[in-house]
Amino acid sequence: MVGNFFQELAKKLAERWAVLLMLPGALFVMIAWAGSRLGQRHALDWSRLNGIVSTTAASISRQSPGTQAVLVVAVLLAATGAGAATQALAGWTRLIWLGQWPRVLAPWQRWRIRRRRHRWHGHVQRRQRLEQAAPRPTRTTEQQDAIDVAAGRANRIAMAEPGRPTWMGDRIHAVERVALNRYGLDLPFTWPRLWLVLPDATRTEIATTHGAFAAAVATGTWAWPYLFLGIRWWPAILIGVVVSLVGRAHGRSAVADLTTLSESALDLHARLLAKALGVAGEQSTGPLTLTEGFEVTALVRKGR
Repeated sequence: MVGNFFQELAKKLAERWAVLLMLPGALFVMIAWAGSRLGQRHALDWSRLNGIVSTTAASISRQSPGTQAVLVVAVLLAATGAGAATQALAGWTRLIWLGQWPRVLAPWQRWRIRRRRHRWHGHVQRRQRLEQAAPRPTRTTEQQDAIDVAAGRANRIAMAEPGRPTWMGDRIHAVERVALNRYGLDLPFTWPRLWLVLPDATRTEIATTHGAFAAAVATGTWAWPYLFLGIRWWPAILIGVVVSLVGRAHGRSAVADLTTLSESALDLHARLLAKALGVAGEQSTGPLTLTEGFEVTALVRKGR
């Protein structure tokens, strides 16, 4: 599902190249130049930096207009190159956020999943105990509040039993589980077909959240060059950490919206796919049944 879910990522990045590549690239080039000149020993020596900037500006001002134009073009090319090189790493950022870690990290990934499952089941079991102790007909407001708190804590970890090592990965995983367990749909196979029959308004909303996630990935990816620059100038590590946290926060928000919209699309429009494939009659209404979903899955998988 993930590959199809974010298939427009490259397109969205291309549409926003001026914001996502040029401007951050120019900022990085300037910081990298200043940091490299300062080095580790004088990392926060602002008077030294002021002297370097003044000397460089004076030197450039003495150059001919043609030379100055060449320097401007060189800076722009360096900024664009830095941006393009950084965004080539966007796929790695996305995979890390969504919990699709490389095989070398498999032991840590399994540990993370076990830990998340243990915490999630603990909150779910507490909610179930509270519900059993306070049947709905006699349940007080305070008892319902306690149940809601336990349910909210479980949902903050994952919307279904965790199966990924990260929060964002589990949001995607939860939609896949809901699609299979509630509607009988194997989402990696059925989502591309469902996308084609969704109403335009629904597709527009989902595409918009695709763009928001793409922008968050682009932002978070800028942490990599700053962390690398930290080898030469340690304050760049702090910048990288802040950039990473900002991008991750935006990514979590976008994924939350994306998965909510996608699950809603399944609830409201999964029957459209069943009708298009002849599994359900044209006059049929209501949510897709489990039996119909299994038939749809069998058709689109084609024995695979």
